[in-house]
Formats: sequence, C-alpha cells, structure tokens
Amino acid sequence: MASATDHASFLPPVLTFLSAAVIGVPLVRLLGQSAVLGYLVAGVVIGPAGFSLIAEPETAASVAEIGVVLLLFIVGLELEISRLVSMRRDIFGLGAAQLALCSLVIGGAAFAYGLTPSAASVVGIAIALSATAVALQLLEERGDLGSPYGGRSFAVLLFQDISVVAILALLPLLASAGATPKDGWLDEGLRSTGRAAVAVAGVVLVGRYGLNPFFRLLAAAGGREVMTAAALLVVLGTALVMEKAGLSMAMGAFLAGVMLAESNFRHQLEADIEPFRGMLLGLFFMSVGMSIDGGLLTHHWLALLAATMAAIAVKIALVAGLFRLFGSPWLDALRGAAVLAPAGEFAFVILPAAGDLRILGSEVTRFCVALAALTMLVGPIAAKGLDALIARRPKEAEPPSDVGEAQESGDTRVLVVGFGRFGQILAQVLLAEGINITVIDKDVEQIRNATSFGFRIYYGDGTRLDVLRASGLAKAELICVCIDDAPAALKIVDIVHEEFPNVRTYVRAYDRTHAIELMNRDVDFQLRETVESALGFGRATLESLGLTAEAAARRVEDVRKRDVARLVLQQAGAMPDGSGWLRGTPELRPEPLTAPKSPSRALSAETRGLIEPQPHESAARALEPEDAEPNA
Repeated sequence: MASATDHASFLPPVLTFLSAAVIGVPLVRLLGQSAVLGYLVAGVVIGPAGFSLIAEPETAASVAEIGVVLLLFIVGLELEISRLVSMRRDIFGLGAAQLALCSLVIGGAAFAYGLTPSAASVVGIAIALSATAVALQLLEERGDLGSPYGGRSFAVLLFQDISVVAILALLPLLASAGATPKDGWLDEGLRSTGRAAVAVAGVVLVGRYGLNPFFRLLAAAGGREVMTAAALLVVLGTALVMEKAGLSMAMGAFLAGVMLAESNFRHQLEADIEPFRGMLLGLFFMSVGMSIDGGLLTHHWLALLAATMAAIAVKIALVAGLFRLFGSPWLDALRGAAVLAPAGEFAFVILPAAGDLRILGSEVTRFCVALAALTMLVGPIAAKGLDALIARRPKEAEPPSDVGEAQESGDTRVLVVGFGRFGQILAQVLLAEGINITVIDKDVEQIRNATSFGFRIYYGDGTRLDVLRASGLAKAELICVCIDDAPAALKIVDIVHEEFPNVRTYVRAYDRTHAIELMNRDVDFQLRETVESALGFGRATLESLGLTAEAAARRVEDVRKRDVARLVLQQAGAMPDGSGWLRGTPELRPEPLTAPKSPSRALSAETRGLIEPQPHESAARALEPEDAEPNA
C-alpha cells in the first residue's frame, strides 16, 4: 500500500505545472498575446532550458499527448458531412495545395542543407503543418471564426488534421525507402496493412451502428458523470485499438469523432470532453516548451533563429498566395497565412516518430523539434504584429466569399431549451414562419420526438455553460427556456445574462413565484405556463353561458390586466400576505381579483373543518376594523 510520502511525491510537479500556467498565461494575455504562447513560455521556464523544476519532462509529455488525442476527437466531431460538402473546394483544394507546396519548398531547403530525401520529406511535412490550437485560438480572440478568411483557415486545418493520419501511417514506408529489403518484408507489410484495415473497418462499423444506441441507453439511465466517463472511454478506447493495430492514437480519436459528428449527443460529448482537452492540451504545450534543448539553443541559436524566421516567412508568403489564388482579398490572405504560420502540434509527434524509425538522426530531430517549438513561440507574435499593421489601414468593403455564406446561411436564430409540451407548441409557431432554431433537451424520448421537425436537435443539459456555448448560443438572437424546472430555468437565465448579454431571454414561468423571480432578473419576457390556456378556457366557458364573444373577450382582457397589475405590485413587495417574508421567500397565496359578494360557505361538516378559521385566527380577525377593504 502506498504511503503518504509516495502520494505526496506527485504533488510538487502537479503544483509546478499549475503555478506556471496560472502565472504565465495571464501575464502573456496582458501583453495581448495568445494563451498558447503563455503555456509555451511557462514550459520553457520550468523545463531544462529554464529553472529545471520538472525532473522528468518525458513523463509529462507522454501524459500530455492525450490532449492531442482529445483535440483530434473534437476536430472529428466538427466534420459533419453537410459541412464537408459545402467546404469541399477549400478543404481538398486549398488544403491540399497548402500542404503540398509548403512541404515541397521547406523539404527542398532541408535537402539542400544536406538531409536525405526521406529525412527532408519528413521535415518539410512536419514544418508545413499548422498549429490547430494556436490558429483557432487566434481566430476566436479576433472573433473571425465565421469570417471568409477564418472559414478558409479552418478548411486548411481540417485537411491537415485528416492528412496527419495518412502521414503517420506512411512513415514506416519512408523508413524502408533507403534500406535494403529484408526477407519477408512484403508479407509483413501486407499483414500490417491488413491489421490496420480491419481495425479501421471495425471502428467504423461499431461507431456507425453501436455508439448512438450506447449513448442513448446511458442517457435514459441518467447520470451526467456516467456520460462523461463513457465519452472518455470511447475516445481513449478507440485510440488504444488504433495503436495496437500499428496506427496512431490520434487516428482512432479522429475516427470516433467523425462517427459521432451527426449524433444528437455531439454537443454534450464535446462539452464533456472540453475541460479535459483544455487542461491536457495546455500541459502538451508546456511539454513542448520543456522539449526545447537549452544546450542546443545556446550553441546553435543563430541557426535556429534564422531557420525560425525563414520558415514563418516562407509559410506566410506561400499560404497568402494560395489564399489569393482561391479568391481571398490580400488582407484576408495575409491574416489567414499569419494564423497558419506556426508549425503544428503533430510536428512533435511526427518528428520523434521519424527519429525512432531512424529516418532522422538524433541531432536533426532535436534541431527540428526546437525549430517547430520556436515557430509556435514566434508565430503568434508575428500574427499580432500583422494585425496591428492592418489595423492602421482604412477598411474597405469586400464581397463575402462562398465560405462565409455557406457558414452563415444556417445560423440559428433561436435556441429552445426543452422540447416538452410547451416547447413543442412554440416550435410549431417558429417552424411555420421558417425560423432556424436549435433545440436542446436531455430527455432521450423528447429527442426522438423532435427528429421529424427538420431543425437542429442536440442532446445536452441546458443548464451547462459549455453546452450552451457549443450549441451556438453566442450567435443566436434569443433563447427560449421552455423547461418546467424552475430552479434550472433561473440558472440558465443567470448564465445567459453573465456570458451572453446580447441574447434576449424568453422564459416559461412555472408559477407566480417563479414569474416574480424571473422579473427580478430582468428577463425580456416571461409567461406563466397556464395563464393563456386558462384565460382561453374561461372565455369559452363565458360564451357557453350566454355572453357574446365580444363581452367574454372584454371580461377576459380585464382579468388579464388586473392580474398583471397585481403581479407588478407583488414584485415590488406590496404583498397581500406577507407571512412568507420571514423565510426569505414570498409565499404567494391565491387572492381574488374581484371582491366576492358573500363569504365562502362549507357544504359539509368535513369541509367546514377545513376552511373555518382556528380560534386564534378568529380572535385576530375580530380585532380588525370593520371597514377594512377586501384584498384584491
């Protein structure tokens, strides 16, 4: 059994990582740079090139690689077939051109430097890849993810992430390109290919036919933590299967994400994975900073600095030219090229793998890893500097590209939380007007009921900020909270007002007390769930008793106005019965809006015992003045 000392030995490195992140990231953010740069700098400071506060950086790097696995799973979740089709020209045209051209130019430079063709090819591909986390973070900070150049940048990143799978699978082929074939190498290659094909086919079949029923069963059983555990099980389990088959863990996670991209559980899974991905990806970037060899940096600082500047300049020039060729204005082309300039996360996977396969020598591997890390340090700074230069130029009106139009055409205008009886009727009204809506519900049966309506439907807990953000609330005009859980509705309102102040809040009120609490929170509109149906019912009853339709409508409208007036008075504290104030929450009792003509009468002894006041209540009533007005 582990002693307390053994457990405590894990705390110093954990506290070191946390302290470096808490100090480094805010400081870098205050300087106007990306959080990724903060993680990288923190890793340099605590690593061997800095104060050497971490004894075994390799251990942290092996754990941090899970962050890359989870990142690729999230990328797979974004790959809906419809989105791929609409962006196919940029993904497979611009993306392929970027990777091929940058790899050719950078690889040619490496070959001219003296590397073998195989080694130069690996170096060219590794440096040509772009940092998905850095690029997306920069685009999000700028608010340009939905812009034309942001869409094209995202398309390039998607193609690169897809290509990484093939690149990792082809590394053994490059390793054997310059070697003498051994006996049985063809049979071994065929067996390896067969194992990989079977593993991929198995993952695809299980994902296509097994994952949705699996998550549906777990959702019906309840328990949010179980769904989180299941999401991690699927991602890491698929990654392990791919690794055992001779492929990369990243490929397994990517396939799992693609299989769930069309699932109703997609947003909930993304929300469950996001905290783990964020923490582990931050640890990954810190491990990248720690991977910089201090001795190598000291002895070859001039060569590394020159190579870093040259790599960034070459990638910006080439990618900007390709963006321009595909129809982007020059300013957008430069913006997109700048965010794609840093080398990607997978350079730290491809380069060590090439070193293990003896494609690259140890010295070259160390140099290229340091080069990739330095491009990630310098790249965000260059992007920020380019932004500052562009900001000084007068803005010109530019026609939007087809990418922006494709992304904006399906934007959600209304987010509906809850698809029960209330939400279904609301959806009918919005659907009849042709308004784009997204529905969130955590009831599996309601998710099934919503499939025939034709709008976007996602399984998820609407009280969670990550689910609301993942569902696109930031781009919606208003949110309609249609659940019958009053505390949950209040929580959603608080989240929306805090995180999405520009989104209007329309809320279903459970009862009068709930309505007052919503009014106190300044919601844009609230409606008690039974008010309109009861008033309509009362109008029909009056008409059946002989009143004309106009007279019944006037009477109902009069009651509605007086009810609203009383609700406003109760919100202001003018309560008809203040007994509830002693407990901190108003206790609202039904009171007549019209003074009764006679007191209530009990028609049986049992009823009389229930409604007649107790002796102490009778004594208190006897002390009231006789001319007291009835409470209305």
